[in-house]
Amino acid sequence: MTHAEQHALILDLKDYARKMKRYDQEEFEMFLKRDTDDEDLDTMSQKKLVRLYEQYVGPLEGGA
Repeated sequence: MTHAEQHALILDLKDYARKMKRYDQEEFEMFLKRDTDDEDLDTMSQKKLVRLYEQYVGPLEGGA
């Protein structure tokens, strides 16, 4: 997953941040900070980001 793909997922999730459970919201805030700092996510963090996306937004198209 490229940095641009990660950034797109995070931007989409911003709209759902208020609906998230507390622990999901804390994890998402960490992703936001890492995105702001232009850090690439490791494989485990990428999986967590995709899980959050699929849980709150819907299925990820393209099977990233």
